[in-house]
Amino acid sequence: MSALFSPFDLGPVRLANRIVVSPMCQYSADDGSATDWHRQHLPALGLGGAGLVMTEATHVERRGRITHGCLGLYSDDNEAALARVLTAARRVATGATRFGIQLAHSGRKGSVTRPWQGGGPLPETQDPWVAVAPSAEAFKAGWAIPEALDEAGIERTIMAFVQAAERAARIGFDVVELHAGHGYLIHQFLSPLANHRTDQWGGSPANRARLLLQVGERVRAVLPDTIALGVRLTTTDWAEGGVETADAVEVARQLKALGVAYICATGGFVVPPVGIPFGPGYQVHLAERVRREAGISTRAVGGISDPHMADAIIADGKADMVALATAFLADPRWAWRAADALGADIAYPPQYARAKGARKLFSPGDKR
Repeated sequence: MSALFSPFDLGPVRLANRIVVSPMCQYSADDGSATDWHRQHLPALGLGGAGLVMTEATHVERRGRITHGCLGLYSDDNEAALARVLTAARRVATGATRFGIQLAHSGRKGSVTRPWQGGGPLPETQDPWVAVAPSAEAFKAGWAIPEALDEAGIERTIMAFVQAAERAARIGFDVVELHAGHGYLIHQFLSPLANHRTDQWGGSPANRARLLLQVGERVRAVLPDTIALGVRLTTTDWAEGGVETADAVEVARQLKALGVAYICATGGFVVPPVGIPFGPGYQVHLAERVRREAGISTRAVGGISDPHMADAIIADGKADMVALATAFLADPRWAWRAADALGADIAYPPQYARAKGARKLFSPGDKR
């Protein structure tokens, strides 16, 4: 039996297989609210057979967005729009598919244009906002200097995560994930490359982890026991002087004690990326170490696209789940192809059942 297609209990949530659609920003929302783009995007991923489909990074307050197009969960309109999208996705997905949401805050990487518009700071003509961060230091040269959060601002941020989690529970998500990676706000607090505070929120690894642990504890407290809580955690900054994996392992242990069910092990991007060893499965060893040393379930992510590699990651005990991003953008039916390649069974919507076993829609020589 294929390890990749074996079931897995993610805390209270049973997954039909170990395949996860990674959260991927679409930059297509309207003041945080899902649009027609999301009404085709999430259902298309939902009917593809992955055990868990993660909604893109969903920002917990308006100033916590990356761009004007980022999805949010900070208003009643946001909640209603996303509820409609999730309802549509559930209607077309196989009954075993579970849906999760990643809650995020951009911190000093916010107030920028969409990637296809350059991804740089918003000009004055495009309604920029003042970003916030642990320290008043820009992400890179030419970017605006963010406002350093004071105690009141930190409490407001924690409450924004809590309130967004309450909205996510009302909407009906099975999994809630906190984004503590990729250079966004919680990662900025974790990393000595971005956090130069000298109060209780900075300095030692324990102080730098305080924001994440407080958010995790307070979010877990408001979520029903039926919802799994996870964290996408930076386990290395891939940069000298940054987050060390040993420190991340200790944070993972503490998160587990708070009721966190899994860690998605990632790294990099708190400073402009230099020297990150991108390639197939380049971060799998991080998930393996956290799993082994912290005793918590992990999800591997980064450059995974080959079904045999994904299967081996699970079979060899390196991670409990694998997450794929661009592979699913290129082929929303990736899980169907993987099942065929690995000789595994997967549920198909009856309307598409005749596609079962079709590794390719047409042969290479077919001119149709």
